[in-house]
Amino acid sequence: LEFTSDVYDTVVYNTDSEPVKLPGYRVDALTDAAIRYVDDHQQDPFFLFISYLEPHHQNHLDDYPPPVGYREQYTDRWTPPDLVALRGSSPQHLGGYYGMVKRLDEALGRLFDALRSLDLLDDTIVLFTSDHGCHFKTRNAEYKRSCHEASIRVPTAISGPGFDGGGQLAELVSLVDLPPTLLDAAGLPIPAAMEGRSILPLVRREAAAWPEEVFVQISESQVARAIRTHRWKYCVNAPDGVGWRDANADRYVEEALYDLQADPYELENLAGIDAFRDVADDLRERLLARMVAAGETAPVIEAAPVRPGGQRATSIVDVRRRYNDQRM
Repeated sequence: LEFTSDVYDTVVYNTDSEPVKLPGYRVDALTDAAIRYVDDHQQDPFFLFISYLEPHHQNHLDDYPPPVGYREQYTDRWTPPDLVALRGSSPQHLGGYYGMVKRLDEALGRLFDALRSLDLLDDTIVLFTSDHGCHFKTRNAEYKRSCHEASIRVPTAISGPGFDGGGQLAELVSLVDLPPTLLDAAGLPIPAAMEGRSILPLVRREAAAWPEEVFVQISESQVARAIRTHRWKYCVNAPDGVGWRDANADRYVEEALYDLQADPYELENLAGIDAFRDVADDLRERLLARMVAAGETAPVIEAAPVRPGGQRATSIVDVRRRYNDQRM
């Protein structure tokens, strides 16, 4: 949908590659189409993938345009502490982003109501997730591609048969785990070549073991790799790589190390500090193992330049006060 339509001028393409215009705000237009599809196929097993563009940044506008009147409702609302500290474009864009999220939430409610009215809700697995988050230009010159939580930690919720117990998983789950999960839940075989693992054993509390880290590959804006454990985040970047051209690189340099337990908003980069060298070395070996397992040739990962001490740890209260003072 990017570059093919606007929020009030929705264009999709049929099986003959012909453009089809849909009326309404784009979230509503796609939801209406999804409800029509479900209604037309309610007697048959179906798989439906709805690719909402919202709340994505609108590249041709440099904006997050919500429905008329929604931006005003959410301007000057709660701001995540990392955005308070680093600002970026959040003062300009966060209200619109929240408005888009609100309309998307309302649309999903309509979709659930349709499934309920067609007596399909108890026999349909609904998965909501996203391919990335948004850091509002706080980590680089764009808004998403980085190793930071605002970019890689995305919402994921599943309901339906096998997922009706509620609750939240403590284990680290990756997007590559979702396709085998859906196949498993549908009683279909999982191809041996498919990446990831079904999370159903976690949901049922049957899993004997689960990986203690997730592996992240970053492209386009940079050639970068990262590994995240429950406590640590370790990121490396290829200084000679071109993100739009190179899939990987032979040489990376340590870019960031975060203690997520002490610093959940990633405001204090520990890369290059001697006191954390052993932690970085351990994570480097784990990252190399994950890169090789993913089919990459093991690269050289150079240590970050040594720093005599860490950045001063700033309290969130101090950061928020400084941000509010700047806005006055």
